[in-house]
Amino acid sequence: MSPYAWIETSLKTIRRANWYRSTQTIYSCSGAVVVLEGQEVINFASNDYLGLASDQRLIAAAVNAAREFGTGSTGSRLLSGQRLLHKELEQAIASFKQTQDAIVFSSGYLANIGAIVALVGKRDLILSDQYNHSCLKNGAILSGASIIEYPHCDIEFLRNQLSIQRQNYRRCLIITDSVFSMDGDLCPLPELLDLADEFSCMLLVDEAHATGVFGESGAGCVEHFGCTGRELIQMGTLSKALGSLGGYITGSTALIDFLRNRAPSWIYTTALSPADTAAAHAAIEIVRNEPQRRMQLWQNVEYLKQLTQKYLPNFKILPCSSPILCIQLANVTDALKVGKHLKAAGIFAPAIRPPTVPTSRIRITLMATHKDVHIEKLVEVLRNM
Repeated sequence: MSPYAWIETSLKTIRRANWYRSTQTIYSCSGAVVVLEGQEVINFASNDYLGLASDQRLIAAAVNAAREFGTGSTGSRLLSGQRLLHKELEQAIASFKQTQDAIVFSSGYLANIGAIVALVGKRDLILSDQYNHSCLKNGAILSGASIIEYPHCDIEFLRNQLSIQRQNYRRCLIITDSVFSMDGDLCPLPELLDLADEFSCMLLVDEAHATGVFGESGAGCVEHFGCTGRELIQMGTLSKALGSLGGYITGSTALIDFLRNRAPSWIYTTALSPADTAAAHAAIEIVRNEPQRRMQLWQNVEYLKQLTQKYLPNFKILPCSSPILCIQLANVTDALKVGKHLKAAGIFAPAIRPPTVPTSRIRITLMATHKDVHIEKLVEVLRNM
């Protein structure tokens, strides 16, 4: 028997469980309306919260950087990959987040994995929210540290575990998303910071879905909760509200200097391309100078909530405090059925299924560029199912 035969068997099991996934190709520029496999649909599946991925200023910045520096960085940052653009972006992120310094990775996944592996090891403890993103969970596993997964946002459970376990380990790292991407709720950040201080723990908060969206200036949930200036490790992405590609860690000068010397996914990875770097820098300037984009996004969130409360009382909508709204469904079959119905009606909001999430759902993400008519059509289609 072929040593690869198990792969076909595993694929059959995935199909039987309705967990099989395949790509859906978009044939247009990113936006509130896209062409999906030949069909024009209203896009409620994008993390481009501010509509910047198709902004002409980001496109111009990317094109100009590619013309000046080429399409690729050609090597890791410590070898031939460093460009002035990278340092300028890191300085802009640190200023935006009001921290001492920042370091840019080639993706958000690499940022979390690299930071966690560098910060803790076999003599250490990680406490991880059970709903954390895959990159946080995998970073914890790769670190070799002992891991305790605590019930979602359960501060009392976390406190109890720290009381029992903290003394047994050299270092302790609490890791959490600030906005949970598949539920739309927020972590209790002030309480987590207080626990971290009380039990001498590091805290890493993933701001991937908060950067550009939350806070008076768009700096994220740390700003939103009034925690700017407190000692912690902030991670975020350049690929969602900032409309580009890449990830970052921001914090103290010592932290960032340490990661430059110890984070393997930064040291051994080709640097972010000039085009992506320049586009992300342009996006930060737009976020800081155009708060009306963020205001429009939150107006859209409030309008959708009003309509769902009025017209969709029988739908089980998960509590949310973000531009992510999830409709929970009884099983995988129902979720796939609703997703197909929406697509046939010109709405792109695909089903999210286990093992990505514990329960099946339709995940709806709002953008600042959605119009009232887009939101009204979504609710009308769901209402008439």
